[in-house]
Amino acid sequence: MSRMTDQEYLLSKQYRDEANLDARKALHRRFSTNPTGWFRWLFDQLDLSARSQMLEVGCGPGDLWLENLERIPTGWHVTLSDFSPGMVQKAQENLRQYSRGFAFRIIDAQSIPCEDERFDAVLANHMLYHVPDREKALSEIKRVLKPHGRVYASTVGRAHLLELHDLVRQVSPTAFFGNENPCEPFLLDNGEAQLSRWFVGVKLRRYEDDLVITEAAPLIAYVLSTTARADLSCDKLTALRRLVERRLCYRGAIRVTKDSGLFEAIRDAGQSPADGRLVRE
Repeated sequence: MSRMTDQEYLLSKQYRDEANLDARKALHRRFSTNPTGWFRWLFDQLDLSARSQMLEVGCGPGDLWLENLERIPTGWHVTLSDFSPGMVQKAQENLRQYSRGFAFRIIDAQSIPCEDERFDAVLANHMLYHVPDREKALSEIKRVLKPHGRVYASTVGRAHLLELHDLVRQVSPTAFFGNENPCEPFLLDNGEAQLSRWFVGVKLRRYEDDLVITEAAPLIAYVLSTTARADLSCDKLTALRRLVERRLCYRGAIRVTKDSGLFEAIRDAGQSPADGRLVRE
């Protein structure tokens, strides 16, 4: 099984707490070229009424809501959920002081313990590629959406961080990165077809950005936060540091492509809650 969908690995190593996510966020925040950060941009894409019931699956430490607190309508009620108890606990710690309509639950997207047609929107931010049975998760998301409810699913494309991957491969040719899942992944390149099995009106919006990295340490910390860490011995890690430092010395910066975006899709009113097919009279 790929480490990207290995639930035991994800719970015990990758997402036991927020440490790995923090290392990745730090690189993006310091060296991204788009002045509008990812979470501010993502919030801008939410097209919902002033009174909405929302579910976020894979909420992590709650960054989307932390970075948009002043913009959240008072009529929104948001359930933040994650399959990692550590992430749910951190989200609670981060948001408990704010008088907003937040609830917190430990939820596996493959089996959402909520009644049919509960939510106006479900948000899955960079997490569907971790779900072993994605069809089951999409079926569950559709089931808990109201008719005309929206799903927002963000992910990356095959070109995402390609130059960073190439750097690591120079010292460890077998190093594994997330968007090279040997199973069929959920990417910008193929997400429309997967969502269209369950929803209608699928749209893709891309987030234009790149990284211009000028320091070695944050880049190395990013690599060590990913699934590639298991493929890097001490010697290979030392070689990677030297390679990165040489590139920075000669070029002044390392430019890395970012390829991220968001799918929006709608649960058709003519669909039954548990069926991905259109119900035709």
